[in-house]
Amino acid sequence: MSDTHTPIAPTASHVRLGSNAGQPMTRRDGVAKVTGSAVYAADNRPEGLLHAVFASAGIARGRVTRLDVDAAKSHPGVVEILTPQNRPPLQIDPDAKPHAFSWRIEALQDDTVRYAGQPIALVVAETLEAATEGARLLAPTYEEEPARIGFDSGALYEPSAVGIGAAPSFTKGDIDAGHAAAEYSTETSIETPIQYHNAMEPHAIVAEWNGDRLTLDTPNQAIIMARGMFAGYFGVPPENVTLRSPYLGGGFGSKAIPIGPQLLAIMAARMLQRPVKLALRRDQMFGPVQHRGATRQTLKLGTDVDGRLTALEHHSTGMTSSFDEFIEPAANASLNMYASPAIATRHKAVRADIGTPGPMRAPGEASGSAALECAMDIAAEAAGLDPLEFRLRNYAETDPASGKPFSSKALRECYAAAAKHFGWASRPLAPGQMRDDAGRFVGWGMGSCLFPNPMFPAQARAVLRRDGTALLETAGADMGQGAWTALAQIAADSLGLPLDRVEFRAGHSALPSGGVAGGSGHTATAGGALHAAGGDVLRQLGEIASADPDSPLFGAGNAGFVARDGRLYVDGDDSRSDSFADIFARNGSAEVTGEGSASRAAEHAERFAMYSHGAVFAEVKVDPSLGQVRVTRMVGAFAAGRIINPKLAESQLMGGMIWGLSFALHEAAKQDPRRGHIVNADFGGYHVPVNADVQGLEVITVHEEDPFVNPLGIKGVGEIGITGTVGAIGNAIRHATGRRIRSYPIRVRDLVGAGD
Repeated sequence: MSDTHTPIAPTASHVRLGSNAGQPMTRRDGVAKVTGSAVYAADNRPEGLLHAVFASAGIARGRVTRLDVDAAKSHPGVVEILTPQNRPPLQIDPDAKPHAFSWRIEALQDDTVRYAGQPIALVVAETLEAATEGARLLAPTYEEEPARIGFDSGALYEPSAVGIGAAPSFTKGDIDAGHAAAEYSTETSIETPIQYHNAMEPHAIVAEWNGDRLTLDTPNQAIIMARGMFAGYFGVPPENVTLRSPYLGGGFGSKAIPIGPQLLAIMAARMLQRPVKLALRRDQMFGPVQHRGATRQTLKLGTDVDGRLTALEHHSTGMTSSFDEFIEPAANASLNMYASPAIATRHKAVRADIGTPGPMRAPGEASGSAALECAMDIAAEAAGLDPLEFRLRNYAETDPASGKPFSSKALRECYAAAAKHFGWASRPLAPGQMRDDAGRFVGWGMGSCLFPNPMFPAQARAVLRRDGTALLETAGADMGQGAWTALAQIAADSLGLPLDRVEFRAGHSALPSGGVAGGSGHTATAGGALHAAGGDVLRQLGEIASADPDSPLFGAGNAGFVARDGRLYVDGDDSRSDSFADIFARNGSAEVTGEGSASRAAEHAERFAMYSHGAVFAEVKVDPSLGQVRVTRMVGAFAAGRIINPKLAESQLMGGMIWGLSFALHEAAKQDPRRGHIVNADFGGYHVPVNADVQGLEVITVHEEDPFVNPLGIKGVGEIGITGTVGAIGNAIRHATGRRIRSYPIRVRDLVGAGD
């Protein structure tokens, strides 16, 4: 037997949580949000506040030759205008990349224009209206060069990395021999468009200096990491920067890394010694705040006579900016899903005059699975197999890329649960066989879902008070996913207290680092640190009690301790316990403080492949004359380890599936081929689903125990829902109409006359 398959014992303290975990508790921040008392970044109005607006480049390539600064300054409300000629220096060159998670940014370092929408000046005024008018009065003129737009804008090149440091290519087995041995060979080409983060809350910042101390109110997904980056740019110690981010109105990956407009606002505040607020307009969200890069993907699949893969080849070309590099790692979606003796992935890139892409909900997995799942259906059709049966024949018992066993995998159970609930068994194999009473074509499609389970460094602090209440703290971020509630549930269980006895603090840089709210790893990361902090409190209480002759726990020594309902027990021995109140009373202390950090056992990280899995089944109805598509049903089943709050998890999984629907049928940014600007930079032209677009959406969570992924057994649910869903809808449209559309989003024009 291969050493990688040798059984490993689970972590001895695979954590047993209390009565709070697993409950569908209502959001603790819900009332504040719906009543308007939640304070978001742009709601802050310190005394002496100035308002800033940046002027956006109207061309995609060239340089600014003139700004009418005098005209703008003549406006009575304008206080200052920052341009490349007068903007204060930064400690770090904005064209440098000071951190592994950083990008080159635009901070008025010169007069070069690198994409339409780039900040070219910052106007600071007493009112927002004055700043807006001042920006208009700048009336920039340009020396313009032809815009390089789209995949034909330049030569292809081999990137050094894709995503955040991932290898650009991978090969396992003999891919040529795999293709040669195939009974059936299929080739699929799929294009995905430029897509933009469009969180309900646009990026915003309020910056205030007090000597060399900086206070920032800005939405952020990685508070301690970002604090250090802001400090580096401005040459102050990290402890001199206070970053407050209690509420985020969505982030999706775009609110972790400092961006140019934020630096400009901080510069202005330092220059003018007054607080400055900058909030991006909706159209300015289509430029300097990252996006999902466009891809062109080709998949070549070989299968044997029994419908089992002999070769899986996935190539992707990603579009990036002219001045930096973030390549959507789309081909890597084929590394860990289906069993094949030969797998090869490769990425290439092309530069265009556009802002640099970045992580956007399920980066790589979303766009890559959109192509992979269609390719799997095409291969299934060539082999004459039902799409679900084809996937089951190519089910990966171990990680296809690494050969490692999975820490847990309940994908078969997901397939079975979702297929049964959907009624998949009655699906006709051939396309175009089903119609509804209105004469619309009906089609059923499916897709498999997968997302990795990362963990990040994190710390937390717990304080248990004499009155039986507790305070737990970590600088984590809640960007709408419900972290304030789920993390509070874990925190309460760490001390065996009811939730209403626990005060939970997060969203502030003065607190211990909560890691990154991204990669679907935040609950495991920050939750693990919080639970460890509570455990440290119990350890200290146990030491106090075990040394006290008057305590029932006297002499317990180094035994492990657990808590329930305000009492401390020897782990595994309910006959011996002592109340928190009595321990405090006899000891005379007012409180006990504990510290904790999150970690994954190094041995487990090395030995196992760790992923969440799922399956989505979709029904579409297509008007044969008008080409109008309606997704009338979707059923998703997901296995994601321990579910802390079923209500919140279901919400996240639904949100991911809805975004998958948006990817499949709605979202695409369009560039003007002459000037390079985004022509649909608003919600009138950049379409996202509304309530009427979402019908019959159901989520099933499949029970899964994973003692290896982390001590709490938690996997992520934030991003997996988008994977698989896009392909499921594309496959359903093929099954309804017989047409295979090879670019997303699938438009009415692609399907007009589907019945002809």
